[in-house]
Amino acid sequence: MAYSPELIALAGYMAGEFDNRDQAIADPAWYVHVRLWQRPVALFAEDSLTLFAEQANALYLDRPYRQRIIRLQQGQVQYYMLKDPSSIQGAGINPERLKTLTLDDIEYLPGCTLTVTQDERLRFQATLPPNCRCCFTFRGETYQVSLGFEASLEQFLSYDKGIDPVTGKAIWGALLGPYRFTKRQDFSAFLPI
Repeated sequence: MAYSPELIALAGYMAGEFDNRDQAIADPAWYVHVRLWQRPVALFAEDSLTLFAEQANALYLDRPYRQRIIRLQQGQVQYYMLKDPSSIQGAGINPERLKTLTLDDIEYLPGCTLTVTQDERLRFQATLPPNCRCCFTFRGETYQVSLGFEASLEQFLSYDKGIDPVTGKAIWGALLGPYRFTKRQDFSAFLPI
């Protein structure tokens, strides 16, 4: 498959191990020190590049959480959830666990598709369309999230927030601005391009 230069650049910016150490040190009251892994996986290879994402509090790397699949296509990003996140928990650190991942293990999240634009500084921005609600059910409870990010060669900014479905107010995540991640290890060599 021939991918566009823009799609390859976006995937390359996003594939890696990141942390927000500098931000957490500067403002520990509002930003937890988080490690984020975004590893290439061989799903949807016909028209997109796909990443497995997982994060962990830097103090508890043995307890990763928020596993998700991010499908990058020309002009959009689609999110998927894992039907059983515990089946590959820890794959950020141990990518061997991703070898068994198939399309049957994931579920499309309607309303969780972001629009991607690129500016003149070669920075990508991904945002939910207006009036779009990204919701999912996990262990019998419904959750709503507001998703968004910026990706560039220098950093990855996450605007993700958990939303109280009753009040519509943000309750966790990027409450005072984005989490500012710096790439510590590059995984772009593992992209299937």
